[in-house]
Amino acid sequence: MTEIRKGYVRPLDLKHGRVDMTHGSGGRAMVQLIEELFARHLGNEYLGQGNDGAVMPMPKGRLVMATDSHVVSPLFFPGGDIGCLSVHGTINDIAVMGATPLYLAAGFILEEGFPLGDLARIVESMAKAAREAGVPIVTGDTKVVEQGKGDGVFITTTGVGVVADGEDFSGDRARPGDKIIVSGSIGDHGMAIMAQRESLGFSAPIVSDTASLHGLIVAMRKSGAVIRVLRDPTRGGVATTLNEIARQSKVGMMLQESALPVNPEVAAACEFLGLDPLYVANEGKLLAIVAAEDADKLLAAMREHPQGLRASIVGTVHEDAHHFVQMTTGFGGRRIVDWLTGEQLPRIC
Repeated sequence: MTEIRKGYVRPLDLKHGRVDMTHGSGGRAMVQLIEELFARHLGNEYLGQGNDGAVMPMPKGRLVMATDSHVVSPLFFPGGDIGCLSVHGTINDIAVMGATPLYLAAGFILEEGFPLGDLARIVESMAKAAREAGVPIVTGDTKVVEQGKGDGVFITTTGVGVVADGEDFSGDRARPGDKIIVSGSIGDHGMAIMAQRESLGFSAPIVSDTASLHGLIVAMRKSGAVIRVLRDPTRGGVATTLNEIARQSKVGMMLQESALPVNPEVAAACEFLGLDPLYVANEGKLLAIVAAEDADKLLAAMREHPQGLRASIVGTVHEDAHHFVQMTTGFGGRRIVDWLTGEQLPRIC
């Protein structure tokens, strides 16, 4: 408990202290948590206004807004944690709309008893991710629930960006003849979570790919290629994302199994667990559907960026009244790449 004596408030004990109900009461303990932890690490001119919301300048162009809730388990995993993931995920949702991410808001649901040290690690990770992306967290909210009615911490982030006229990337714009490009290896995030959760001791560590993608997308836009669709294949993986696009655009798609970039350790882990990397989540990769005549130009631009070094053309778009996504296998056969049925990997983002 926070100790208050004659106006003195003991500093937060980040080594041994835990979240308690007073941290969500709206009183002095909550103010202390906000000032000593959240404001200390996330502080900026907008958050520093100290009001119930932030006042920001109005940008030119059309606004894009996205929101995402993060309930990943475990909270810390190789390559990241729920903090940086909550920043990257919402930034990417804005960026694949063709928008420049500008601001983030963050809401925290904390469980009574959660270690303050772990909360500090998460907030520091969020601050670092936001700082590196150049997208500040300008406002937020914190609530505390009783022990047993949460799972440590849940984070919801909402982002605002701006998109210029003519920069329209939408899932209904794929056309027959277009090429499908993936920016790099698939399945890394989901398998990193699974390996950590199940304490699977693979000889080669699997690391999450969580990252903000707006820098790569800027490079792609500068290439001049006619990009129809951009998406980040998170829950449900590449397979589900392509099925969503195929349905929106009323087209079919054909993938080439041999062209799909999958790291050997991810492929081995998927085989061991009976999973298909096409359905495993990614948090730092994107799918692009581009006009066929511009595919090589876009691919070259992506490969010049650190996040696109392994970008590959993995398939084509074609006419199909059934809107199927199919794949030519390594043995020369074909199979349907259907929607994800059920939940292959729960609590991954």
